[in-house]
Parts: sequence; structure tokens; C-alpha cells
Amino acid sequence: MSTPNPKISENRPIIRQLDDAAINRIAAGEVVERPASAVKELVENALDAGAQRIEVAYANGGKTLIRVTDDGCGIAGEDLPLALSRHATSKIDGTDLLDIHTFGFRGEALPSLGAVGRLSITSRAAGEDAAMISVEGGKLGATKPAALRSGTIVELRDLFYATPARLKFMRSDRAEAQAINDVVKRLAMAEPFVGFTLRDVSGGGEGRVVFRADAETGDMFDALHGRLARIIGRDFAENALRIDATREDLHLTGYAALPTYSRGSSVAQYLFVNGRPVKDKLLIGALRAAYFDFLSRDRHPAAALFIECDPHLVDVNVHPAKSEVRFRDPGTARGLIVSGLRHALAEAGHRASTTVAGATLGAFRPEDPSRPARVYQMDRPSQGARAAAFAAQAPLHEAGFAEFAHSYTARVESDPETAAEPDSEAPAQPASALPLGAARAQVHENYIIAQTNDGMVIVDQHAAHERLVYERLKRQMAENGVAAQALLIPEIIELSEGDAARLLAASEDLARFGLTLEPFGGGAVAVRETPAILGEVDARAMVLDILDELDDQGESLLVQTRIEAILSRVACHGSIRSGRRMQADEMNALLREMEATPHSGQCNHGRPTYVELKLADIEKLFGRS
Repeated sequence: MSTPNPKISENRPIIRQLDDAAINRIAAGEVVERPASAVKELVENALDAGAQRIEVAYANGGKTLIRVTDDGCGIAGEDLPLALSRHATSKIDGTDLLDIHTFGFRGEALPSLGAVGRLSITSRAAGEDAAMISVEGGKLGATKPAALRSGTIVELRDLFYATPARLKFMRSDRAEAQAINDVVKRLAMAEPFVGFTLRDVSGGGEGRVVFRADAETGDMFDALHGRLARIIGRDFAENALRIDATREDLHLTGYAALPTYSRGSSVAQYLFVNGRPVKDKLLIGALRAAYFDFLSRDRHPAAALFIECDPHLVDVNVHPAKSEVRFRDPGTARGLIVSGLRHALAEAGHRASTTVAGATLGAFRPEDPSRPARVYQMDRPSQGARAAAFAAQAPLHEAGFAEFAHSYTARVESDPETAAEPDSEAPAQPASALPLGAARAQVHENYIIAQTNDGMVIVDQHAAHERLVYERLKRQMAENGVAAQALLIPEIIELSEGDAARLLAASEDLARFGLTLEPFGGGAVAVRETPAILGEVDARAMVLDILDELDDQGESLLVQTRIEAILSRVACHGSIRSGRRMQADEMNALLREMEATPHSGQCNHGRPTYVELKLADIEKLFGRS
């Protein structure tokens, strides 16, 4: 039984012009999603006004009050009604929508906020008297004289009172407050020379300061480093690498953390384009691609990256919220991030994050006698250790225990009497002066103890050598290429024409890793060769997985990831195994190779390969400080 279409009436539909109040409420649905969106728009207006100090106050997660105070240039009293008109702005003249140098430019924020809440603006421009104007639910009031020394105060009360349905979609006060906190911190990163204060005034009065960041001094990198230390944390600042790279007309700056300083989620990833905080899928994918060889799948890098370019090279007018951008040449932006980060990580060499040492020192604590002792794998002696213990108990050594101890000691220093004459070509500085020091002992047949001038280093011999072998295999693959295995009968895969075109556009990158694709007419694709190192593969499943990655991330690292996973397994089986006794020269050779090999500070799975403990910290453990 057919039912009538409710959208079709017997009478001809009439085209009507919506009034300004309805238009502003519709616009508010796009621009103001939640209280944090209102804070973002108001703080960006303050920054565009040249403010040097900005204070944000909110109550009940921003639902009942948002107040932004700044010391910017202000608004003249006669311009206040125009500022609350739709598409009225002082930031662009409309002749070139790509030549945008400010945060805001659409002229929608203030009228949208006034359409869904109770908005008041008090402002004073230089040489003018202060004035105030208010708007409630889209109804504009008259301009009145006010008292204000300089700058602007924008106060928004009862957000969404004019659209009660939107209030049902608000989250808890705590969740909304956290979103406001995140917005203010992102904008504070973008402007390190501006002071920010965030207050929670839910209880009335002055409230409490939730976040404060005074204006930084120094050059751009010093100011940014200080601001990131304040926002992300000192640990990030201590373990972050300075990024400064250029490709064509794009300039990348910022800081990225060492792989051993990773996070369990992507909460510490901050991306900016021309000073604007963005959440762009292309840039996030590039950040992940730069680290994918150093972190396991469940770990995420931490970084604050800034791309500066001519405004004509990027379109920020993609969405009213302006959180998405579109580059004229996306490949250049992605390549800049990947190459810039990989270059910085390579320059870091064997460096590991200081948080590893901090966690190690934190683990040194008295054992709780009330808790039962736990037996670890390390506590179980190896077969060689048991044999040595049995031999020590047998009265077969005529020279006594001293001779036995000399034969089985783990100490690797040579005796002065038996030490060979130093080579005239040997370096003048002692091995302990080198970054990873000189090997002194091997314990549990797995850990190398090395002495440095100001502390000691503990090296996981298997994890360290595994990384060294892996890097060697990757260099060989880069020099000689990936061997491809030609299929006796090419596999034909039927796809849609759009999927086939997207896949063939990436065929050159896939061919570098041994996967050769050719068009086969219509939407069909022929797989001619597959990477030999992968052995027998399901070509169809691989191609479909690659397509999914291209759709989701705009690129595919599937083939490269699989190849390097095999190299990692080869490196694991070909490296020094745990439980093997090493001679002094072997241990020192391993340390020297680690110092010369990039990325040797973490194993193939992102775990640290060594821990460095400073002598001052060790002495504190024994109460000697």
C-alpha cells in the first residue's frame, strides 16, 4: 500500500525569505556546537584585535556564563551594532578570500552567539569613549555609555536558552569545562607571546585559576619551548626535538618528542597551519607515518607542529568552524612533515627519553614485607648459572674459591698486570667519556652495565642489537631495492572505476616496495608482481586493504609496514640472544655501534634499549646527597 509523500502538498510550495533571527540560529548550529566553540570564536577575536593579555572566565562548564576580557584595540561605539550584524567584519574586504591573515573572517560568530544566548559587548577604542551593547535571542538593544579603560569585554550568558533543544545535547559541566580548557591551551600554543588566564567562576566571585600562561620572551623557538613546557609538561619539553624544515614554499617548525616518550592515545598531538589550530586528517596521517617505524600500534607520538605558508597555498574556508584546511599541494605538506620529523629523529641518534630513567629510579624502593615475594623470569637461574653454582659447591678446585671466582666473574675490566700496551692510534679519551660509557659487567646474561663519567648505563643487549640489525637491513633494502616476485598468472581484481583510479595513482609508490599494478580495462587492475620477501600473499586482500587505507588516510603504508615487519622479525632472530655471555670487547663494540646508529635508543617495538642513571640520582637512593 503506497503512502502519500509528506513533502508533497496539494498546494504549490511558496519560496520565502528567512528572517535574520532564523538565519542566525541556523548559522549558530554550525559555528557554535558547544560552549568551547563560543570560547574559541571569542578568543580568536581578541587575538585578531592584537591583545597581549586575555582572560577567560566560565561558570557551569560555560553553559551559564562565558566572559572574555582582552586589552586589544577595541571597537568604537558607533560600530557595535554593525559588529552584531551578520557577515560584518573588519578582517577582510571580500576581494580575495584566499588572502586571509587572521583567525576570523566570516563575520558569523557574534550574531550567532547573540541569536542563541544573552550577549553583551563592552568596548573602548583608543581616543573613544567606552560603550556597551547587548542582544538577547537575536533582539538587539541600544548602545549605551559604559566604563572601561581599554580593550573589550564580551559576556555570554545562558547559552542556547533561545534554542532549548540544543541544551539536551550538552555534556556534563566537567566535560564542557575540559573542552574549554583544551581550546584555550591550543590557542595559547599558537600565540606564545600572549598571556592567557582561564578561570572557573562557578561558585561566584573571582573563582579559581584553572590555567595560566604568562607571555613568553626570547626568540620564537625559546618562547614556544617555554609555552609547551607549561602546557604539555616539562617531560615533553625535556624530550622534544626541535623541528625546522622547509620544502618549496612551506615552512615547518615546532617540537616533536622522542619515540621513547610516547603516549597511549593521540591527546598530545597539536597541529597548526598559519597559527590556526587544526585537526586535519592529512597532517595527522603524516605525523603517524613519520613515527610508524619506531612505535608499536598501541602507542602514539607527541608533537606540536606549525606549518607556515603563503595564505594562497591553503584554503581555510572549508568549514564554518575553520578546524579543517585544504592545501593546494597536499603531497608537499605531507612530505614536509614526514621528512622533517625523520631527519630530526635521525639526528637524535641513540638518545632516549629522560622519563625512562625517572621511571627506573622510581622503581627503586624498599620491598614491602607484607606483600608476598614475586618470582620473575629473571629470578630463575639459567642452565649455565645452575651448572656454575653446582661446580662451586663441588670440592674439586685445589686453589680454592678465589681461582673459581676469577674464572666465572662477570667483571670485564682487564687486570693492570695483564693489560696490553695501549695502541698509539687509540683515541686519547677513555671509553667512559663516551655517551654510553665503557662496559664494566654483564648481569643476568642479558644486561650490560657501562660506566660513564657522571653515572652508569644499563643496556638490554638483545633489544639493542635487534635495533642495530634492523637498521642495517633497512639500509640494505634502501640501497638494493625490494626484490619483486613475478606472478606466473597475473591476478585480475575487479574494482569500481573510482577505486581503480585511486589505486593506480599510488602505483609508483607501491612499485618501490615490489608491488606492481597495471590497468586492465574498465575498473579492473592486474597485479603483476608482489614483494618476494612476503612469500605467498593474497593479492586481492592486500589490494583491498590498501584501498581502505587510501580512503581513510589518503595514503597507504600497508606494503611497507608488512615488509619492515618481516625485517624486524629477521633482526630479532639474528640478534644477540638473551642468556648469551659476552666478552668485554663484544660489549664495548655494541655500545660504540649504538652511538653511531640512529634510532638505537629504542627497539623495533618502541621500548627503550638502555637506561642512563646519573650518579647524583644514584647517591640520593643511598641518602648520600
